[in-house]
Amino acid sequence: MENKAYRGHVLALPFPIQGHINPLLQFSKHLVSKGLKATLATTRFIHNTMQPQSSSSLQFDTISDGYDEGGFAQAESIHASLNRMETIGSKTLADLIIKNKNTANPIDCIIYDPFLPWALEVAKKFGIFGAAFFTQTCTVNFIYHHVHHGLLKLPITSTPISIPGLPVLELDDMPSFISVPGSYPAYFEMVLNQFSSTDKADAVLVNTFYELEPEAVDSMSKVCQVLPIGPTIPSFYLDKRLENDNDYGLNLLLSDSFVCNNWLNTKPEGSVIYLSFGSMASLSNKQMEELAFALKGSKFHFLWVVMASEEAKLPKKFVEEIGNKGLVVQWCSQLEVLSNKAIGCFLTHCGWNSTLEALSLGVPMVGVPQWTDQTTTAKYVQDVWKVGVRAKVCENGIVEREEIEFCIKEVMESERGKDFQKNAKKWRELAIKAVSEGGNSDKNIDEFVSKFVNS
Repeated sequence: MENKAYRGHVLALPFPIQGHINPLLQFSKHLVSKGLKATLATTRFIHNTMQPQSSSSLQFDTISDGYDEGGFAQAESIHASLNRMETIGSKTLADLIIKNKNTANPIDCIIYDPFLPWALEVAKKFGIFGAAFFTQTCTVNFIYHHVHHGLLKLPITSTPISIPGLPVLELDDMPSFISVPGSYPAYFEMVLNQFSSTDKADAVLVNTFYELEPEAVDSMSKVCQVLPIGPTIPSFYLDKRLENDNDYGLNLLLSDSFVCNNWLNTKPEGSVIYLSFGSMASLSNKQMEELAFALKGSKFHFLWVVMASEEAKLPKKFVEEIGNKGLVVQWCSQLEVLSNKAIGCFLTHCGWNSTLEALSLGVPMVGVPQWTDQTTTAKYVQDVWKVGVRAKVCENGIVEREEIEFCIKEVMESERGKDFQKNAKKWRELAIKAVSEGGNSDKNIDEFVSKFVNS
């Protein structure tokens, strides 16, 4: 039986997809460095797929979402999967708390993804400290907060849109659930339900850093106590305070790291465009074609992540015809790629994890947002953080090859491109400062821990 006494024991409960697991796992590592024990609880299906290895202070355990054999793919609908996860997840989370109750380190804090608001109810039932952990920007959270509380009425009938602490926004700068009414109603309900109980949470954590969104943090702090604790990037790429922390540690997809690194190391500094649309990518055949011809027509090298499910959308013989000019892989270690000196530009969907990684590693961007929060993040990339450009979409919803080529040149070789590089370097330095000892995020983590731990 375990007999080591830690300062406290935190149970972290992410929404069971890669982009939500990694930030909470990384934050758990930071809590371990503060003398806590941390347990990350994933679904049984995710656990069996990833097969994570526990250490003495960072452990992995499971709850059930009711789809232990095949994950979400077994569900008949999004609504059904969320309802079943709430019913079965609540019970198995309670079982996990009870299992730890009579150990040397019972669970005294649950950090939950607000996509799973029922976890706070379970925490309160057992008298446990409950903290919400948002994996999107404070800006996007505050927009959804306004919608949830009726402060921003839908559908939006007049623009521009003014929200305290945010820049003036046009309709296409808003999250797609708002700008395209009726799109993905189950997901929209889920993002709004994040705020169904945050007023009852003992703490609200956000994966950002204060310097990145000061006005948004200050404005949201007036309605709930927000603690920016990011960026949750492996320590090797920022402050280097955590030993052997050069990877998130859990991956649903296999990486072609060896192939990528060898290829990149043969290319001149700043000469490669890196393209990835994340783990949930699903581009149209036409959009894939436009990207392919833009890359083929540009004078730059490129590394393109095309998931196995998307490969059939590539033009015929594209991979054979590009030769050594480009490399197409099914997946890669994005941090390793972005930190390689050969990378000059990241063509991205502007998912928050990808954007935060690029900002943390000082890489300029071309934003080609697809849905949800990505459109708002792309607005910030171009107009607030000034580290790149947002590609213009045609009336048919496609970013055409000429626009893609123009954006790439703008980042890679224009006068503005030099400013993007300078600003990207500035944000990297600020990210490092935030997580280093005495930085704003580091102090916020200490403040959070002090709320439920007797030092």
